[in-house]
Amino acid sequence: MTSSDLARTKDFDAADFDAIVIGGGHNGLTAATLLAQNGRKVIVLEAAESTGGAMRGFEFHPGYRSAGLAHIVNRLAPEVARLLKLDAGTASGAPLPTVALSPDGRHAVLRGAYGETIDGVIPAEAKAFAAMRKKLMFQASILKRFLKRRPPEIGNVAMRDLGAFAGAGLSLITKGREEGRDFLRMLLMNVADVADEYLSDDRLKGLIAFDATLGIHLGPRSPTSLLGLYYRLTGETGGETGAQYVPQGGMNTLAPVFEKAATAAGVFIRTSASVARIIANRGTATGVILGNGEQLNAPVIVSAIHPQATFLTLCDTAELGTGFVRAVSNIRSKGNVAKLDLALDKPPTFTGVSADDHRGRLVIARSIVHVENAFNPAKYGEFSADPVMEIILPSLANPALAPSGGATLSALVEFAPYDLKGGWASGKVAFERMILETLEVYAPGLSQSIVASNLMTPADMETHYHLPGGHWHHGELQADQLLVNRPVNAAAGYTTPLSGLYLASAGSHPGGGISGLPGLLAARHILSGDR
Repeated sequence: MTSSDLARTKDFDAADFDAIVIGGGHNGLTAATLLAQNGRKVIVLEAAESTGGAMRGFEFHPGYRSAGLAHIVNRLAPEVARLLKLDAGTASGAPLPTVALSPDGRHAVLRGAYGETIDGVIPAEAKAFAAMRKKLMFQASILKRFLKRRPPEIGNVAMRDLGAFAGAGLSLITKGREEGRDFLRMLLMNVADVADEYLSDDRLKGLIAFDATLGIHLGPRSPTSLLGLYYRLTGETGGETGAQYVPQGGMNTLAPVFEKAATAAGVFIRTSASVARIIANRGTATGVILGNGEQLNAPVIVSAIHPQATFLTLCDTAELGTGFVRAVSNIRSKGNVAKLDLALDKPPTFTGVSADDHRGRLVIARSIVHVENAFNPAKYGEFSADPVMEIILPSLANPALAPSGGATLSALVEFAPYDLKGGWASGKVAFERMILETLEVYAPGLSQSIVASNLMTPADMETHYHLPGGHWHHGELQADQLLVNRPVNAAAGYTTPLSGLYLASAGSHPGGGISGLPGLLAARHILSGDR
């Protein structure tokens, strides 16, 4: 039910709702759907005019639309796809190739699920990449066991947790002692050292360095940066680990299916309904106050928005405790990725890239040194004059995103610090110019076909998508902010210091990306009746 239908909610006494979900992104809608399918009366409150969260698209120039922050899918959980009854064209698709672009037009192209085969490299390098891929896929599968379940509680490990630990241990044992030692050796390594162990081709090294650090405030030589690549390789689509795809009809088709599944389950959805405050009394959350003063009550409140917005803006901090508030305030959640959308009067041509591969993912990251040098200025609040980026041409999957004959280009650009020295008001134009100059090297003539552009910095993302810090993962995906410490230890596992208040956003376990797992696992925990 969309906002036009939602006058019907006024026919209900507010107390009739069993659960209130704050936030209509894909995690909030997933949680609401599962709760409703299990007999709960659920209402979703979304501050924006439509649901979808970071998948919410918008028109950035007359006739040209952006699909939102996300432009590919690489970790939509099969359990979520089954829950939502997604059709095959939405839940999976042909794996997109990844083109590691080279300025001379001689590119390396990964095909299948994260480079099952590679074009454009010598046989010895392809063999080395296959060995590295096999190693990383196995190691990521160990971590994946813990990302698909509620994290264990320190000091209160349940039998189901012991089963997960035993399964992980058994996987290592069956691979032999050497594999177990290698897993422990590599777990907290930096991705550059791992790439150097296996590879000699700078294009492949640059690609995995980029993939390990995209959306994370680390460079490839930063300790633990390999975790970012592990996280990416825990994702699967259509049963293929490491694969990536665009749904039939484009990314803009994905958000509506989450809403459709929720409404089919009986969920009420109110858009343009901002929550001003979570009502709590003596440690128990009992309802919410909307921006218009309306009060809704329910014994379960599910917050599918950023944890800092939940606790520091919507809650009375006096109900939470000083230590907890301090911990939440210290969550590192400052984004460092910008999103560029271009309106073009014709589809661009990247030198040396085949027509079919233009439909895939194009990455500009020439080497580990390139990625590291792009990161270094971000440590000091500056951006690089030689940025690294991931490029998609969305209108090839959905021509309706542009007028006839036109095209759109979407690029995720590292590293764009939220706290830019001198501010984005003055820095935005210079950064966009550098991005366009970089694109021109790989797609000559592109600048002449630009009709309009829209650059979203982390500060813009904060405003447009209500993301504190403009961080799309709702918090850094680093070792100290994962598993039992996501978002903080006292609010891990979806429960919070307030009885009846639960978390279900990317800021909770297991983290960001279009997976639906935070929403799914939070709803399962609520239905279990455990605290």
